[in-house]
Amino acid sequence: MTTAARKHAVVLQHVAFEDLGTLQPLLLAQGWTVQVLQAGVDPLEPAERADLLVVLGGPISVNDTALYPFLADSTALLQHRLQQQRPTLGICLGAQLMARALGATVAASGGKEIGFAPLLLTEDGQRSPLQALQGIPVLHWHGEAFELPEGAQRLASTPACRHQAFAVGHHALALQCHPELDAHPFERWLIGHTLELAQAGIDPNDLRAQARRYGAPLAAAANAMFAQWLQHLPENP
Repeated sequence: MTTAARKHAVVLQHVAFEDLGTLQPLLLAQGWTVQVLQAGVDPLEPAERADLLVVLGGPISVNDTALYPFLADSTALLQHRLQQQRPTLGICLGAQLMARALGATVAASGGKEIGFAPLLLTEDGQRSPLQALQGIPVLHWHGEAFELPEGAQRLASTPACRHQAFAVGHHALALQCHPELDAHPFERWLIGHTLELAQAGIDPNDLRAQARRYGAPLAAAANAMFAQWLQHLPENP
């Protein structure tokens, strides 16, 4: 990026407990200003002009435009930004919206992937900022998955999900998983997703234990990964 005055990040948030997590203090420490927009409520104009757009996760499907019409606006916003090669980061639902904006299919993956597990990095992934996550269990929480958009680099997978991350140039990064997780307020996730956990037969105590065990190493690895990615962002056109 260029001057500090241009370092303005806009965050598109879908539910309150899925926030920037450990990415927020990193952005603030680097001199970014951070503006949060509530998806489906706030106008998207600030996101169009932002030096960086971060689209966060949420419990809805990108295919639910009939139920949640704002998803069409979010997809159009991402199409425009990605065509202009403006810095964009998508996490979970945000990554799926990016894939859809780039013409890829998003569909049910055949089962829930919920819990902490390491990523399997591709050769491109090992040469990318995701190298910092090598061997580190990250949080997965999804029941849908994206196909790889044309022209994108596949960076990572898991046994349950072939496409966990992709990059387009240096300006766009999509992450199906949640490296941004701050384990300290993780209880908010367990409360907010209580019905989904019950339907999937997952004991919240197991996830609590995993968060206690892996939260600190994940935070350190994610900080290194995001810092490297931010360092190589192109200037906005």
